[in-house]
Amino acid sequence: MSARPATMLERVAKGTAAFEAAVHRLTDPGFTSPSYLPGWSRAHVVAHVARNADALVNLLTWARTGVETPMYASGDQRAREIDEGARRPAEELRAELIAAERRLAEELAALPDECWAATVRTARGRAVPASQVPWMRAREVWVHAVDLNIDTSFDDVPHDVCAALVDDVAASFGGRPDCPSVRLRSEDGAHAWLLGDSPGVEPVVVSGDLPSLAAYATGRPEPGPLYPTGGGSLPKLPAWL
Repeated sequence: MSARPATMLERVAKGTAAFEAAVHRLTDPGFTSPSYLPGWSRAHVVAHVARNADALVNLLTWARTGVETPMYASGDQRAREIDEGARRPAEELRAELIAAERRLAEELAALPDECWAATVRTARGRAVPASQVPWMRAREVWVHAVDLNIDTSFDDVPHDVCAALVDDVAASFGGRPDCPSVRLRSEDGAHAWLLGDSPGVEPVVVSGDLPSLAAYATGRPEPGPLYPTGGGSLPKLPAWL
């Protein structure tokens, strides 16, 4: 039986196309404008997405060969490469992005079926099967397309990706003492998540459409209104991604 995560690979392809389209809509001077990420220009976001592609190629190499190949040599190296990339001319940075995405697409397509179950480690040290690599890339390209602060919002992100993003956030924030107890509920009633479950604490219920819930959970601008119980302000969530 094939272990190839076909659905997630489709999400990667669509997200990559959306990110590339957003980058191509940028004028060269626009690369130096602020992104939604504090302290990062749009060029930093593009450089990060390019380097992330190469980092995930490392994990696929690890899965294919069995030789430990970390995403990054160190956190310092990762930060240095992003800063260096952000200083490059816009056209050069665009070309680097396309080349890195092509390398990753080729490795994803070529990975033997039996290698998807191989265990690799994320940059944060979490052991995961290689079949998680496509999701790691899908969330990067979709969320950072919004972070470019051009004209892409979570309304442009497919609803299944929005739901998967909130799944990811809920898994990351479950039981964390720095996360307020919040229950997210989609307005159609089809989805619900509990973030930061604290014993004895009644969670604040936040309802709204799925794109806005995903934006809120990931710390990005919400494209539509959200409604916390009692009509108060939205609880502040920890940073994610």
